[in-house]
Amino acid sequence: MKNGPIIYVENLKKTFKTHSREPGLVNAIKSLFKREYVTKHALKGISFEIMPGEIVGFIGPNGAGKSTTIKALSGILYPTSGEVRVMDMVPWKNRVKYVKNIGVVFGQKNTMWWDLPAVDTFDLNREFYNIPNKVYKERMNRMVKLLSVEKVMGTPVRDLSLGERMKCQAITSLLHDPKLVFLDEPTIGLDIIAKDRFRELIRDTNKRDNTTFIVTTHDMQDIEKLCSRIIIINYGEIIYDGSLKNIKEEYLTSKTVDVKLEEPHQGFRLTGCKVTKKKKYELVIKVDTKKVSVNKVVSFLLKNYSVADILIQDPPIEEIIRKIYER
Repeated sequence: MKNGPIIYVENLKKTFKTHSREPGLVNAIKSLFKREYVTKHALKGISFEIMPGEIVGFIGPNGAGKSTTIKALSGILYPTSGEVRVMDMVPWKNRVKYVKNIGVVFGQKNTMWWDLPAVDTFDLNREFYNIPNKVYKERMNRMVKLLSVEKVMGTPVRDLSLGERMKCQAITSLLHDPKLVFLDEPTIGLDIIAKDRFRELIRDTNKRDNTTFIVTTHDMQDIEKLCSRIIIINYGEIIYDGSLKNIKEEYLTSKTVDVKLEEPHQGFRLTGCKVTKKKKYELVIKVDTKKVSVNKVVSFLLKNYSVADILIQDPPIEEIIRKIYER
């Protein structure tokens, strides 16, 4: 692994066998005696490599195969066929040794002790991973300060907000200095400032420790601000593996600006912009970023309108995938 990839995946396949039936009580009873089985191909032979120190975005719509791949890489799912080696180990075979070298942050799942304060989970992880006390305190204090969770560390996890919980989960996952970290919807529940601090923590950890990160998310801002490379999967197949720069140049050519106004507007017109929704106190504008920058649009709005709030959004990942398929 010293000179090779930290993750090697070759022709990975996973199929699930499930049964189906028509709705209704009669059909439910029939299915108890005779079932019709359906085979679902979650992964259809994907291959990729990830080098140490990379931050890779692994994205796709729901049901595309993202979770199946991450579960195989995490060692909690046996594939049907194919080869997976992570840090020179087969994840599901070298389970105990393997998990000591990885970290996970799941936006939808809690990985801390529910009834204990977050700091107790930090201390438990220090014992689990045999982290020297001096190293533990230095790492914890640095991350606690960066994420501004000093005041909530002593609060039981069940009483934390989702955003506070996500910050503490990130600290928990990074305390033992893992070589590889899986981030699944890592910034869910965080406000804009907290998201920036979280991303700063990821970048700092990556630069400081050469930690490899795999980011799965529907938030393209996370991808843009963290990843230089992305892998897009759909229907169990990898349809793109390359630089984010190329994707942005070819497919992220528009953004949506949703502006709330304090006073009624008299319309909107600016080169490169198209109003897609118009209300008395709201404008939704599609911006062609090849013709006009978002900064110029925002400046124009602030100068000519009484703006109460502005929300800038990328096109959904499904739209990008559709464009890739069209190519």
